[in-house]
Amino acid sequence: QQQQQQQQQQQQQQRQRQRQQQQQQQQQRQRQRQGQRQQQQQQQQQQQQQQQQQQQQQQQQQQQQQQQQQQQQQQQQQQQQQNV
Repeated sequence: QQQQQQQQQQQQQQRQRQRQQQQQQQQQRQRQRQGQRQQQQQQQQQQQQQQQQQQQQQQQQQQQQQQQQQQQQQQQQQQQQQNV
């Protein structure tokens, strides 16, 4: 009878160890999920930076167009003087 009781106690200890292992695995999964979320946030920030760069390029193009218009006006004035 004493031997049987000891065997039962050992089995209970093994079950507890298995439970602890499962808890550790769950913690690792949560850490991986958090890591993925951080990567997504970084990607979003990069996209925002790209959008800002595109806006700056558009502004530069507008400035170039304005300069072209000024050159055309100067050419018209020169033609008028020649006619006179």
